[in-house]
Amino acid sequence: MSALDLKEQGNRLFAARSYDDAIGCYTKAIIKDPSAGSYYTNRALCYLKLKKWKLAIADSQHAIDIDPKNVKAHFFIGQAYMENNSFDEAITNFQIAYDLAKEQKLNFGDDIASSLRAAKKKRWSLLEEKRIQEEIELQSYLQRLILEEKERKLQTVVEGSENASLIEADTKKRLLELNSLFAQVDERRQKRDVPDQLCGKISFEIMKDPVITPSGITYDRKDIEEHLQRVGHFDPVTRAPLNVNQLIPNLAMKEVVEEFLEKNEWAEYY
Repeated sequence: MSALDLKEQGNRLFAARSYDDAIGCYTKAIIKDPSAGSYYTNRALCYLKLKKWKLAIADSQHAIDIDPKNVKAHFFIGQAYMENNSFDEAITNFQIAYDLAKEQKLNFGDDIASSLRAAKKKRWSLLEEKRIQEEIELQSYLQRLILEEKERKLQTVVEGSENASLIEADTKKRLLELNSLFAQVDERRQKRDVPDQLCGKISFEIMKDPVITPSGITYDRKDIEEHLQRVGHFDPVTRAPLNVNQLIPNLAMKEVVEEFLEKNEWAEYY
């Protein structure tokens, strides 16, 4: 059988969810023709289905080495990295896949965009959990220092004396002040997130100049204008014909975004 025949047989086995057998066919195809990147991406997809992330990454990288502009390879390697909780690497590859798809005018629906958005949210969530834990640890550390200082002071006075009572009262006051301080920022211990509707559908960042298309889709102006210039005169979501003169400022959304940023200064770093 030729390499192409083996690939077609592998595709049939993949459609039947016989992933291990499909891998066997793709492997034979690669042996016959190691220069075909599609054989590696097909095998990588099988590895993704089998949750063999490292093998999926290796095959995707082989395909990228053959063709650095292979959209599927960057997309698959991004998926594998995300499943492996390597969010920075996942975001990098999803972004490359997204940019290449735009450049090559390929339509992958919302698959790449939604994966990029999911990776960014997971990375943000991980950073938020770390921040919350650090704040809890800081409060516990400061409480421990106050209590240790109280014990040192009590060792220098007579138990039950007036000085001992003053030390106990001062310690209690300092702990109350400390806990009160942390209570004031307790809201920051809740996981912070930016609602999806405030983020552009192209850049996934908070919109600065939202505009709406005749299809009713809101984009950040700089992103949609770049799309119209580089990719084509159509709405990226609905695929309806679109030109820059049809973009209308979404003043209601701009007001919502500005109000959100005013109340959530941290969102500037989202």
